[in-house]
Amino acid sequence: MPQPISLIGAPTDIGAGARGASMGPEALRVAGLAEVLRSHGVEVEDRGNLAGPSNPWQPPVDGYRHLPEVVVWNASLHDAVYAELVLGRLPIVLGGDHCLGLGSISAVARHCRDGGKKLRVLWLDAHADYNTATLTPSGNIHGMPVALLCGHGPDELTGIGGTTPAISADVVRQIGIRSVDAGEKRLVHEAGLEVFDMRYIDEMGMRHTMEQALKGIDENTHLHVSFDVDFLDPEIAPGVGTTVPGGPTYREAQLCMEMIADTGRLSSLDVMELNPALDVRNKTAELAVDLIESLFGKSTLMRKK
Repeated sequence: MPQPISLIGAPTDIGAGARGASMGPEALRVAGLAEVLRSHGVEVEDRGNLAGPSNPWQPPVDGYRHLPEVVVWNASLHDAVYAELVLGRLPIVLGGDHCLGLGSISAVARHCRDGGKKLRVLWLDAHADYNTATLTPSGNIHGMPVALLCGHGPDELTGIGGTTPAISADVVRQIGIRSVDAGEKRLVHEAGLEVFDMRYIDEMGMRHTMEQALKGIDENTHLHVSFDVDFLDPEIAPGVGTTVPGGPTYREAQLCMEMIADTGRLSSLDVMELNPALDVRNKTAELAVDLIESLFGKSTLMRKK
């Protein structure tokens, strides 16, 4: 039996530089996410939306915008995701901006520590999200979650899962990266993050990229996918606040998702940064649902596995 799924809406754009990602959860529901997953014989519970502080739209203080509100949202999401994992369910977080990856992944890391499991995080994104308060040009915390998870930042954010750092950089594989600030690039190299940027994908192909990113995953590995919709090329996915040209095509993205599905190890998922205010007739949400369906078993494969 496939693992039962819980949908958790986190309707906030508290960490972003553009308003609108707070409407992302509803757009994914309108695009039929629950129904599509149920069509594959999976039991799906929609837990509704978490509540949290509204976006005060203030300038940064000491390099962070909306720090107290970001703490509240991520602590709440941590508790919700952790509760589903304890129940043996597979949480899908419907974002919301990508600062929420902090709450989600800190919960997954805690669950892995509880059960002695290895963790692998696939970070599908145009951005490395490894900024810090001293490096950030904007103060927007959605550009910082990976750095925060790895312990760079204030205690109230880095310690959400009870342990600082929540993860070590060697559990992360970043895929599709094509926009990194200069100081951030230096920090990424120092941390030893494994990054498969678009140049790598162009040169080596998505199949080889995913083989490398999934290498070493075994029966005792919890695989978490943090899917920022701006991972995709904006030609096919315009509904994001931070578009960067030159992302994966539809076929490349499908192959990426199908190869993740083939491992049989996917145990938690974030879907982040969908911004319906910038979308065209919900096309980006529908594409996201299409790709999520591939993560849970839809395959275009005609040959016998």
